[in-house]
Amino acid sequence: MTTITRSVTWRIAIGYGALFGLSMLALLMLIHWSAAAYMTRQMEAVIEVEVQGLAERYRIAGLGGLRGLVAERLARSPASSSIYLLADPGFRVIAGNLTGWPKAARSAERWIEFRLHAAGDDPAGPEWHRARARHFELPRGYHLLVGRNLRDLDEMRSAVIRAVAWGVGVTVVLAVAGAWWMRRNVAARIESINRTSRRIMEGELSERIESHGSGDEFDDLIANLNAMLERIETLMDDVRRVSDNVAHDLRTPLGRLRTRLEQLRDAGGEGTPAALTEAALGEADQMLATFNALLRIARIETGRRRHAFERVDLATVGDDVADLYAPLAEARGITFRHSGIESPVNADADLLFQSLANLLDNAIKYTPEGGRVTLQVTSEDDTVTVVVADSGPGVPPGEREAVLRRFYRLEPARGAPGSGLGLSLVAAVAQLHEATLTLGDNAPGLVVRMQFTRAG
Repeated sequence: MTTITRSVTWRIAIGYGALFGLSMLALLMLIHWSAAAYMTRQMEAVIEVEVQGLAERYRIAGLGGLRGLVAERLARSPASSSIYLLADPGFRVIAGNLTGWPKAARSAERWIEFRLHAAGDDPAGPEWHRARARHFELPRGYHLLVGRNLRDLDEMRSAVIRAVAWGVGVTVVLAVAGAWWMRRNVAARIESINRTSRRIMEGELSERIESHGSGDEFDDLIANLNAMLERIETLMDDVRRVSDNVAHDLRTPLGRLRTRLEQLRDAGGEGTPAALTEAALGEADQMLATFNALLRIARIETGRRRHAFERVDLATVGDDVADLYAPLAEARGITFRHSGIESPVNADADLLFQSLANLLDNAIKYTPEGGRVTLQVTSEDDTVTVVVADSGPGVPPGEREAVLRRFYRLEPARGAPGSGLGLSLVAAVAQLHEATLTLGDNAPGLVVRMQFTRAG
């Protein structure tokens, strides 16, 4: 019983079975009441017509003519359910198919119901039926009773009650069968999800829930869960990779910082402590910048900056970044060009500025003297595209996804200043804004495209 009460499939099946049973019961009872009311109205209308006809016969032919008409009708169909009774002012029977005037028929009510004894072959006792009749008082105090035996109506009601009982019984059987089927199929699929979840909790993060390929709601749920598991596995890999890279990349500056501090402790020449202190501060600033960049990327990836979105002209942001980096490009002997048209997007202006600055910083850093760097902002239909291209060494196709990860640096760039977080921040900003980020070949060099949805 505990299993049934805790099982959602059983509760749903039993609930729907009860609801269907009650609905069937209400429907059959409505049919029963409607049919009974209709038959009662029809019967009363026929009785009214008969009473009027018998009263007219009494007015024309007197008591003898009325008694003869009653006898004639009874002789014509002796086994019918019709009731005729003619009595004198003292309710003594003159003619009819009842042995005596019913006690209930002596009231002043026009329509009466009473129990009617019907002779039968049942040795257990007499058979009784309900009867409904119209009491009509004739001139000179005579009484006329015309009615019908309600045996047929009662049998119809009994048949409906039996049908209701059978219907409810069949509904319960179907509900139990449906619950069994639902538990066998639905619960099996739920158990498949639980089984995979348990294996994942045990550390097998590569496990995925098997889909039946039916395209139903369970398959949609499984697809979403697998996508979530894929994302979790990626994040866990990122965490492990970041931990390894942090340990690797910070080991060198921490070692240099320790060396500087030892030299500062042992320094004896004048002016040397200041130089060593400055070098130590530089190493500390580099580590702080690395940690600040990590925190900034983490906050961006949580999506907490979405509330700061506003309508921003991406071309204006591009102009501001270009103004900042144009002198640096000129100082390094690099040709820098930028262009843009009005391109409204819903975004965080500060993050867009930071991501474009990172792209231009990388492009200028790795482009040799005499090379070229371009920044272009275009708008077409419902999209806004930012393109940053350079003529540097570029990124091999097999490593274009890897360079978007934290701390990942190409082998030729490992000796250059930086922490390998610039493109990671760009990727996080693109993900936050639901933009498409792609890296391609500029032949020579690298071309980076960010495609946003244009603001309406």
